[in-house]
Amino acid sequence: MNTLGKFVVLIVAMFVQSAATASDTAKEKRWADQIVDALMDGEAEYLKAGDQEFLAIYTESADSPPRGGVILMHGIGVHPDWPQIVSPLRTGLPERGWATLSLQMPILPNEATTPDYVPLMGEVVPRIDAGIAFLEGQGIDEIVLVGHSLGSAMAQKYVEEKPGSVKGLVIIGTEVNSSLDPAVALTSIKVPVLDLLGSEDDPEALATAPKRAASMKGKAYTQRTVDGANHFFDGKEAELIEIVDDWSTSLK
Repeated sequence: MNTLGKFVVLIVAMFVQSAATASDTAKEKRWADQIVDALMDGEAEYLKAGDQEFLAIYTESADSPPRGGVILMHGIGVHPDWPQIVSPLRTGLPERGWATLSLQMPILPNEATTPDYVPLMGEVVPRIDAGIAFLEGQGIDEIVLVGHSLGSAMAQKYVEEKPGSVKGLVIIGTEVNSSLDPAVALTSIKVPVLDLLGSEDDPEALATAPKRAASMKGKAYTQRTVDGANHFFDGKEAELIEIVDDWSTSLK
């Protein structure tokens, strides 16, 4: 292992060995209270990951039976009905025949940065497990994971650990090449991957894109850049929905 690799491992170890960190459940409750009161499309569901209850929003497909299910994972510090990326996909994909389930992922106070989330990654897999179990309970077993920004790292974490659980993975505006753990790399993922970003995306997402594409050469991997789109695809929501729908449909 080179010097940089050893340094990254050391930094991650320092975070993991620091005081135990868990999702800010008070903040989760505040988000949930606001979302449920204002929810217009979809149904609030409270799922359990171990002994922890968390909010998810289930939106039924306009088609019966649905073409499949999409589990959505939001970015850093927000919620499962966030108006950018998440809500457009959550409500737009059902119009195209998909059922969606948007999960409240582990969160920290507003001032937290991406490295602060390293100790929370252990909470990710049980939450996605609960989401998959919920969709399977609705008779849906063709499932695609879609994560935005930090949510894409969380989705990568899941499919690396449980590669046979879903049909594919969509990462949007990803700013890291793994799920914050140097032992978990995109190259270890066995399911098809759509790596989606905007031409005006955040600098780190753009800077790491060529490396991701090079590392996945020859694998079931597609990288697509949407001209004029920023990190949140503001004003490009219709195109975002169409791309995710078309790619997910291609997996069938």
